[in-house]
Amino acid sequence: MSTTTETQTAVRYDKDADGIVTLTLDDPNQSANTMNQLYVDSMKAAVGRLESELAADESSISGVIVASAKKTFFAGGDLRDMTRATKDDAASVFATSESVKRDLRRLERLPKPVVAAINGAALGGGLEIALACNHRIAVDGPKVVLGLPEVSLGLLPGGGGVTRIVRMLGLQDGLMSVLLEGKQFKPPAALKVGIVDELVASQEELLPAARAWLKANPEAAQNPWDAPGYKMPGGNPKSPALAAFLPAFPALLRKQTKGAVYPAARAILSAAVEGASRDFDTASRIESRYLTNLVVNQGSKNMIQAFFFDLQAINSGKLRPQGIEPWRATKVGVLGAGMMGAGIAYSCARAGMEVVLKDVSDENAAKGKAYSEKLLDKAVAKGRSTEEQKSELLARITATGDPAALAGCDLVIEAVFEDPALKAKVFAEVAEHVNPDALLCSNTSTLPITELAEGVDRPADFIGLHFFSPVDKMPLVEIIKGEKTSDVALAKAYDVVQQIRKTPIVVNDSRGFYTSRVIGFMVNEGMAMLAEGAYPWSIERATTQAGYPAPVLQLSDELNLELMAKIGKATREATERDGGTHVEHPGNVVVAKMLDAGRAGRLRGAGFYDYDEAGRRTSIWSGLAELFPVSDTQIPFQDMKDRMMFAEAVETAKCFEEGVIESAAAANIGSIMGIGFPPMTGGAAQFMTGYEGADGEIGLAAFVRRADELAATYGDRFAPTPWLRNLAETGGSFPA
Repeated sequence: MSTTTETQTAVRYDKDADGIVTLTLDDPNQSANTMNQLYVDSMKAAVGRLESELAADESSISGVIVASAKKTFFAGGDLRDMTRATKDDAASVFATSESVKRDLRRLERLPKPVVAAINGAALGGGLEIALACNHRIAVDGPKVVLGLPEVSLGLLPGGGGVTRIVRMLGLQDGLMSVLLEGKQFKPPAALKVGIVDELVASQEELLPAARAWLKANPEAAQNPWDAPGYKMPGGNPKSPALAAFLPAFPALLRKQTKGAVYPAARAILSAAVEGASRDFDTASRIESRYLTNLVVNQGSKNMIQAFFFDLQAINSGKLRPQGIEPWRATKVGVLGAGMMGAGIAYSCARAGMEVVLKDVSDENAAKGKAYSEKLLDKAVAKGRSTEEQKSELLARITATGDPAALAGCDLVIEAVFEDPALKAKVFAEVAEHVNPDALLCSNTSTLPITELAEGVDRPADFIGLHFFSPVDKMPLVEIIKGEKTSDVALAKAYDVVQQIRKTPIVVNDSRGFYTSRVIGFMVNEGMAMLAEGAYPWSIERATTQAGYPAPVLQLSDELNLELMAKIGKATREATERDGGTHVEHPGNVVVAKMLDAGRAGRLRGAGFYDYDEAGRRTSIWSGLAELFPVSDTQIPFQDMKDRMMFAEAVETAKCFEEGVIESAAAANIGSIMGIGFPPMTGGAAQFMTGYEGADGEIGLAAFVRRADELAATYGDRFAPTPWLRNLAETGGSFPA
């Protein structure tokens, strides 16, 4: 017979006839368990009760199970509280961290074994609770995921995660396998890496397995690091083998981040190494200090905003029209079997759709299908797929040159060249065959959707889907609404993007939309600095050290200067046609000179870089210095970094002003996932609202002041518009 205490608690306490106490994590006020004050108080009380009962009669308790009543095991720390913390709150943040860990340490050191029964996601604080137990059993289910992803939010695992992982796996494996990349593991992978000890097939088996382990291991009441004679796996920092390797850690981290400063990764490395040469409790305090420094500074707030709140909002349908039933596509016609079309076909087939991949001939379409086969062969070779799964996916793709094969398609995605006449032609070819209410999508990076919609007979069902290359890897899709696009079409498009497991952002129609328009300013700024006499390698290093994934001149070669010239010409003509005045960007001069020199980029085998016969990039072209002589006076390195980021940010503000983009979440996620805006800034909108000036002031006003400094030195293109100045002066912000 069990006894239960009925109180307002986030940790329920139940003891059965065998003396097994189950602590059930169950916050009565939230759908998920978090490390809020109720949890802190409840865990303290529960552990205190365990200690009291054991002190009175140690035989009254035989073991402890930590379980959860929620769908997730435990969601982690309260991120909203963290985003509100300032430097004045440092002492409080440190005290809270120490308080949370103190009770987990008490739980860990009970004289009876403790087992974690993990029924759902255990990320961050959830896994840290489990790590304080002596044994971890997880359900091997599709929704169960484990890991310490704090680094992706600009934080470190400050609930004991760094301290215990290092002691459990060793410094090298702990850092590389779990901590520095913030990997999230499915149960079999978690078992393999060692962060769980046992798997069960179903929820029904979980608690019985936990009880069985307790009964079979009554003496397992001590974690290895608390046992006499414990030695850290792989050695501690003073061990000769590790001491020889340890100095390479910072260099490896710097190489991994391409010189960009990610404070969280550096803090994790420091806390792990410093803590590894100390006793457990001292290491735990070191961990709390590093966590506190991250929490009270702006970097973590920027990343939490983008990678938690913004991403969560988008994934939950914030940008989708409300009140429209969810929709799933079943059969998709992909028009064009080039690299983009082939990638789209693969992504749709992977999501379970029946795919008709159409090109001008069966032969061309078959080449597009071969792209999927190549990707699947690699997956099979790496053990991520099987021959059977490969065959099933390929069977869902029909490669054809026959428009009639699209009969029954409820979705059409066009992915032919950026030519309005060609796009209209391929839609016309299939119009009579597809379903009369099929969603019509155009994959375009720059052509206005409203104009393209004139080429179809159902403009209300027509919408832009801007995929990024390579489609199978890039996580973002930019959805573009035309003037006549209906809310139903937008909702369907949103659902399709999520159906193929990608992240959607929604923007309004304009030339270049949001992502293509904004990245052009960053690329042009890199080339403008080249024209001003900056060292090419300095420009490249400034790009990666700012946090961009690829150097700007290298990126320009990949994007192709011929395409840039074409887009620039179309933009100029459109501006003049609409009665505006086109202002030529100084970077355009570089494009023209490079094309005159016959160096259009990687596609032509010659650009800012040289390429070997196999198309591999070698080094920066030696003739670049002759075409763009290096100046005796060099641009300050910080200005180089700022110019690229501010160019994109100022243009993002103009996109808000013009109504092209209406959501800061879309701007942040779109700029990071789509065009590589530095992740540690939280995205283009958060970069402005979270900008920290040289004087320590944070916000739009500080951003505007720095933009004015850049404008005074490098040109009016950096000057904020009156709209942005007014937003800064009135304390306004971009719509969420």
